[in-house]
Amino acid sequence: MPAITLPDGSERRFDGPVAGTTLAAAIGPGLAKAALAMKVNGTLVDLATVIEDDAPVLFVTRRDPDALGLIRHDAAHVLAEAVQSLYPGTQVTIGPAIENGFYYDFARNEPFTPEDFPAIEAKMREIIARNAPFAREVIDRDQAIRFFRDKGEQYKAQLIEELPASETITLYYQGDWVDLCRGPHMRSTGDVGLAFKLMKVAGAYWRGDHRNAMLSRIYGTAWRDGKELDAYLHMLEEAERRDHRRIGREMDLFHLGEEAVGSIFWHPNGWRLYRNVEAYMRRRLDAAGYQEVRTPQLLDRSLWERSGHWEKFREHMFIATVEDEDKQLAVKPMNCPCHVLIFRQGLRSYRELPLRMAEFGSCHRYEPSGALHGIMRVRAFTQDDAHIFCTEAQIAPETVKFVELLSSVYRDFGFERFAVKFSDRPALRAGDDAVWDRAEAALKEACAIAGVDYTLNPGEGAFYGPKLEFVLQDAIGRDWQCGTLQVDFVMPERLDADYVAEDGARRRPVMLHRAVLGAFERFIGILIEQCAGRFPLWLAPVQAVVATIVSDADDYAREVAAVLKAAGVAVQLDLSNQKINAKVREHSLAHVPVLVVVGRREAEERTVALRRLGGQAQEVAGLDEAAARLAAEAMPPDLRPINSRGSP
Repeated sequence: MPAITLPDGSERRFDGPVAGTTLAAAIGPGLAKAALAMKVNGTLVDLATVIEDDAPVLFVTRRDPDALGLIRHDAAHVLAEAVQSLYPGTQVTIGPAIENGFYYDFARNEPFTPEDFPAIEAKMREIIARNAPFAREVIDRDQAIRFFRDKGEQYKAQLIEELPASETITLYYQGDWVDLCRGPHMRSTGDVGLAFKLMKVAGAYWRGDHRNAMLSRIYGTAWRDGKELDAYLHMLEEAERRDHRRIGREMDLFHLGEEAVGSIFWHPNGWRLYRNVEAYMRRRLDAAGYQEVRTPQLLDRSLWERSGHWEKFREHMFIATVEDEDKQLAVKPMNCPCHVLIFRQGLRSYRELPLRMAEFGSCHRYEPSGALHGIMRVRAFTQDDAHIFCTEAQIAPETVKFVELLSSVYRDFGFERFAVKFSDRPALRAGDDAVWDRAEAALKEACAIAGVDYTLNPGEGAFYGPKLEFVLQDAIGRDWQCGTLQVDFVMPERLDADYVAEDGARRRPVMLHRAVLGAFERFIGILIEQCAGRFPLWLAPVQAVVATIVSDADDYAREVAAVLKAAGVAVQLDLSNQKINAKVREHSLAHVPVLVVVGRREAEERTVALRRLGGQAQEVAGLDEAAARLAAEAMPPDLRPINSRGSP
């Protein structure tokens, strides 16, 4: 006689086991019509699942957050049926829901192309209109293997063979079409709706292994309704317009080449932008009491073994072998063990804590070539990395200070809001449960004191400790995880770091791993897309171009450029023979914030005409006044008077 507890606290009792469909109908016809699935004891299951014991139950409707994952999962099944209906002999492999959509990998002699999409989408609409119920069947492992082999589905048979012996094998039918799947699903194919679109095709190796067969992957997106789909497609168009790779070419910031896959060739303009960001961060860290250090690039394998990174991170490391010394060295993928080694030099006292150690650390990590993306995901990058060595009692106040610093930095870069995720212990981790209990409790207490609201991100902590992830949202609604704060009781123990406590005893410090921007390269890519290349003046690599209307003004233009440069403005000079309209177009395409136009009249009157990027009007001002105004506007926010920028 199960007792069902509903979200409002009310309780429903039944004489025997009850299916979710029956429960929904008992609550009311509206819910029976709207419910797509349900959560029983917090686990998402099919609506047809039978509840046998007392349990809390939450029904999932189309407006709930869990609905999107269900819609996308079911859309992948509909895609697979459509493809096999249109292209007999095609084998289905794996087709999950992913962020913003879904994909399915197909084994076919001829890869799919976007030209195939209209026919596939039309067939998908037919399947959705048919509204076939999803039906779950539990099947014996050997029977399932034979079933798929008889159908010519060798990949599905292999998947079943590789599943643990304890795994329950389930099939899902949608009419006559069937697939291997754990579920859950919605009620029927009709619940997918028509707010979907196939997006692109790509090659993908079976099981992600280049030694295996190449499959044809079709990506799609699916949403609750047409309005959400249109908004997403608009966002993609806007993302294309803001693509940092295209803007990087227009502004001559950087290039990427086969000569150094995953590394960036910074051009003068791009390196000036990079240095602007770096100089700003260095000033902020200096003001916050961090001590900057520099550590080696190549470190002996033994260090990475002691820290635990060799076991957890080996496949991402670049290795160098020193033959005459019989040594293996790793190009450092992170800075943390090096900072512990610095901490260990000499006898440390509790009076030195918290010790905040910062490094603009150059790191290298192996990323598969298919995962690389412009300067957003690279193999060589620099982090605004820091580690705070402190006592347990100092975790909370240091968290408060860090969140204040991070919030201020993000505001200065134009990000007013951010979300926080709390990532707790992963399945593979160092340290026992007691250590993790202490670390997680300490970080949660610090969040409460710092006033940090977070959502739980289960199992996504670092292997040595729980962490906070700070997620920015850009101008077109995309999320970017940049900052992090991690509480680590493990690495100081592994690398034998200690200090002399107030009572004279040797104690282990707590190590707080923290970053604000994360990788400079990635953050600059985010900034380029956030600003669409139209940087605030203090960040712009070229802040102004002095352009002449006639050659008679060349000497005055040189003087104007010199005055602006002396005032601290990053200025370039354009004395070319092009007409002024052509110069305006050229420098607008290069996203130069201010065009300083001079002709005969300006030379005679010692004035300049200021034209802002994206504007049509010109503003005439005296040379000294214009220089002072541009210099004030070009001043980084952390150097401006407090009354001109708000609280620091």
